[in-house]
Amino acid sequence: MIIDSHAHLVAPPTLYAYRSLLVVSGGQHGAALAEIKDDELKKSADSNVALMDQVGTDIQCLSLRPFQQIHHGRLNDSKLWARSNNELIARTIAFHPNRFRGVAALPQSHGHPIEVVFDEIDYCIDKLGFIGILLNPDPGEGLEQTPTLADPYWYPLYQKCVAMDLAIHIHSGGCQGRETYDEHFITEESLAITSIARSDVFGRFPSLRIMVSHGGGSIPYQVGRWQSNRVMQMKKDLGKSGFSFQEKGSEAGAKLTGKSVRSELFEETLKRFFFDTCIHYKPSLELLFGLVGADRCLFGTELPGSGSGVDPKTNRQYDDLKPVIESIASLSSAEKKMIFEDNAKKFFGSRLKVPQTVSA
Repeated sequence: MIIDSHAHLVAPPTLYAYRSLLVVSGGQHGAALAEIKDDELKKSADSNVALMDQVGTDIQCLSLRPFQQIHHGRLNDSKLWARSNNELIARTIAFHPNRFRGVAALPQSHGHPIEVVFDEIDYCIDKLGFIGILLNPDPGEGLEQTPTLADPYWYPLYQKCVAMDLAIHIHSGGCQGRETYDEHFITEESLAITSIARSDVFGRFPSLRIMVSHGGGSIPYQVGRWQSNRVMQMKKDLGKSGFSFQEKGSEAGAKLTGKSVRSELFEETLKRFFFDTCIHYKPSLELLFGLVGADRCLFGTELPGSGSGVDPKTNRQYDDLKPVIESIASLSSAEKKMIFEDNAKKFFGSRLKVPQTVSA
């Protein structure tokens, strides 16, 4: 079974025309949800299934296109946009119930408390049967001072997810600064890891399940920097690791606030997160698997998305990652099964119902 844990809704252009109406109308239009006919949506859903069949994917976990989110604007626009996408995901699932699962878009809105998303979470999980939520770590879209994911601002959401046994997929959204959205994704997903990793979030919410997109942003490649940063901030023996450190300066790096992170190396804290495989490059995947372990990585491609370019060396699309992972000699058969199937079941839990057989 091949479960793609990171994929996005394929929808007709009508949906994005509706988004433009929301954004430019100043709130005068858009009181209703986007209206898209079944035959239009089914055509998009069928095209996605054809792509899945082409690369050997059995199930995709669908969320909205993240760079299309409306988080730095009117709250009501964000609510309408999130609900429209979630309804279309649910309708897409209904066309192919064995091939798709839903991950909820949230109406995050800069300047509002995180509790504004709770009604949409309840609706998507209880009414639509979705399996998790997509969380944007920067609803300010690069323009505002958004609290990092270690800030108490987010605690009510973490508490709710723990109470509901609900998985969180971290994926940044659009931006309005000097970055492209691809650059913004990697920056914010890296900050998501480092901010939580030096905090007491996992101490407060030990059963919290977080998957970070795009292989954890830049962190796997800069892990030595964060290892050193961690050690320079430790103020006591690391106990079980058998390593001790005499701190050289209290101002070196960012302050550690969590009890657990004061007693473990950064590479150990890193293994508290889950990661997808949406990296599109074999050496990077090998580094990720070796660093955090195959048991923390979920197969994810974002297909169709930014990896749809064709690699001139293989004549395959970059997001055709199944044969790439299968070719990694350091992975055992059991580890490959973890990446392709078992870890998705562990991450999403009982909500991810997998059929015995898959058909279109």
